[in-house]
Amino acid sequence: MINILDKIIANKRLEVERHKKDTSINELEKRLSTITTPASFKEAIKNSRTGIIAEFKRRSPSRDWIFKDAKIEDVIPLYSQNGASAISVLTDMDFFGGELADLELAGSLTKTPLLRKDFVVDEYQLYQAKISGASAILLIASALTIDETKQLAKKAKELNLDVLLEIHNEQELHHINDKVDVVGVNNRNLGTFVTDIQISFDLTDKISNDFIKISESGISQPQTVIDLQQAGYKGFLMGENFMKTNNPGKALEDFINQLA
Repeated sequence: MINILDKIIANKRLEVERHKKDTSINELEKRLSTITTPASFKEAIKNSRTGIIAEFKRRSPSRDWIFKDAKIEDVIPLYSQNGASAISVLTDMDFFGGELADLELAGSLTKTPLLRKDFVVDEYQLYQAKISGASAILLIASALTIDETKQLAKKAKELNLDVLLEIHNEQELHHINDKVDVVGVNNRNLGTFVTDIQISFDLTDKISNDFIKISESGISQPQTVIDLQQAGYKGFLMGENFMKTNNPGKALEDFINQLA
């Protein structure tokens, strides 16, 4: 039986090929000279008191629609104003209801560093991320070989993009390399989409302190953030907990106030 991640990756490769036919990588390269470098995702997490990376996500394969009509212009400014150290924007349409235009619009509305949250399988997507205003890109170990991770991370650094490498188990520690800026532990199994916070606690000591560590998925209580901070995590990627409300920006503010 094909798992969810395999289905997403197969679809993503087809999507990238369609994009290449519409706009060549040479055309994207020409646009790089017009792009100003945004604030660093890595430094924003490193210097943040709370480390909350607030995510804009309309849907998920595990829940279907979370906030179908959510608008970037309604959410992103409030995320920034209410204390997000960085913001993650989903740019996958078929499974998460997002698009690159969301990232571009977000970049025009905030100075808070933006992460392009997507399933990166090709250097082409790194160019897209850069010209759309991203500070950082996500590489998912379970979707890539070790060599692919190295090559994509190297190209990201050449484009002055921070690299968030996401792992889920001890075997994926081998994907960590010197081009990675932040290591994220995803508490959600991307094959089954089952979530278990214990994964972050199990892996924290196995990740070198040379890297900023963040915990992703399944975080809904301030005490969990406090416990994870004590375990060595600096950042916390949270989406559904805010997006399932009528006002994600206010939900973020309330969560941060509880942390204080």
